[in-house]
Amino acid sequence: QVQLVESGGGSVQAGGSLRLSCVVSGDNISRSCMAWFRQAPGKRREGVAAVNKDSSTSYIDSVKGRFTISRDNAKNTLFLQMDRLKPEDTAMYYCAANTGLFCAGSGFASDRYNAWGQGTQVTVSS
Repeated sequence: QVQLVESGGGSVQAGGSLRLSCVVSGDNISRSCMAWFRQAPGKRREGVAAVNKDSSTSYIDSVKGRFTISRDNAKNTLFLQMDRLKPEDTAMYYCAANTGLFCAGSGFASDRYNAWGQGTQVTVSS
């Protein structure tokens, strides 16, 4: 069974940085498509950044140039480097994995991800 555990959230002022980590157990991260999602109070969950098996990445427009998704296959860990944070980035952030053989293009379709972490809170104050 695949398990994902996020960490690295916290409270920062606008303009600050945070680095989220997601440690994966039960599967090899290099064989999975991975993504970060977030959900703010009263809002729908949205995909933020995704990475395919071939390491190609995608981002929502609002975080392009500020957030970077990456993974360390040796440590079986997914990262999200978040720079120049804004108050509108405040949300619970979730790590997700699609461990299927044909996961390419999962993008930000949450129903294509079969494993989720418990979330880590990010709060950005103005």
